Amino acid sequence: MARVLNFNPGPAALPISALERAQQELLDFQGTGMSVMEHSHRGKDFEAVHNEAIASIRELLSIPDDYHVLFLQGGASQQFAMVPMNLLPPGRSADYILTGAWGKKAYEEAKNVGTVRVAATTEENKTYVRVPAQGELKLDPEAAYVHFTSNETIHGVQFDQFPDTGKVPLVCDMSSDFMWRKFDVRRFALIYAGAQKNIGPSGITVVIVRKDLVEGARKDIPKIFRYGVHAENNSLYNTPPTFGIYMIRNVMTWIKESGGLSQIEAWNREKARLVYDCLDELSGFYRAPVQKQSRSVMNIVFRLPTEDLEAKLIADAKKAGMVGLKGHRSVGGIRISSYNAMSVDGIKQLVGFMKDFAKANG
Repeated sequence: MARVLNFNPGPAALPISALERAQQELLDFQGTGMSVMEHSHRGKDFEAVHNEAIASIRELLSIPDDYHVLFLQGGASQQFAMVPMNLLPPGRSADYILTGAWGKKAYEEAKNVGTVRVAATTEENKTYVRVPAQGELKLDPEAAYVHFTSNETIHGVQFDQFPDTGKVPLVCDMSSDFMWRKFDVRRFALIYAGAQKNIGPSGITVVIVRKDLVEGARKDIPKIFRYGVHAENNSLYNTPPTFGIYMIRNVMTWIKESGGLSQIEAWNREKARLVYDCLDELSGFYRAPVQKQSRSVMNIVFRLPTEDLEAKLIADAKKAGMVGLKGHRSVGGIRISSYNAMSVDGIKQLVGFMKDFAKANG
């Protein structure tokens, strides 16, 4: 079977070795005579997988002991509500930094829970092309927390340097750039990330949260939405998506065998360099709207001279075995989602195609 080059924004490509391992173990997991999907989530066989996945995330990111690592459900969209439900008490306010559609969705959801304010927004003419400078942030020193989205998949805008919020707890939606590089977890009070971009299949959200924050969180909300309940039960309060957690375990193994996050970052930066060099070289044909200092490494967006040419590029790319290049329906254009599992060679093939397409159609 010939596999395509998968540039879908999520669910996204997974490492071949992680998929092959699942294929080999699908019917008989480690000699147990049944699939991992058929194991009890409270049995010792799955528990070992569950704990290995958590331990690997801790190891790769050097997560301190005073943080919980949780596997939750509902995606980032559920976290848009769970964060203020847990961390925003009555009489307090939270700050939101808006750099794209997902940050705005998080802000709108939080408004249903409590008092929130916009500490900064880079929206101009209904779009976003940059992150704010530190000096543009109008932060409330008494805020319960500050929320931002590290990478906006739709608009292709990414923070290279995280905002400084002083003593105010920093909360980040890292769904689309989680584990593309190593970072200092201690900068954050809470991090959440849907797995379906860089570390696994859809259906799981990783939450890394400071233990003292969980202890001080609100208790007057349903148990299923309390971080503390999930922490007390090692993310097994209710039945988790066991196969998804198993796949995260497989992907973590691939990252470690590849050389860790330093190697993953090197590959990701090289992939982004190849694409942006092509876009800049052919700027008379391809137009990259995002300001250079805010360009995403994960989601590279650009336009062509006409929408008809964009449709042609997508169709021709599919014929050449490259799929998932259509931009989000709200903004159009082209989007290259180059997550961890996409190889440097795959990007080189795409760049070669882009150059040939520009020459033939420019």
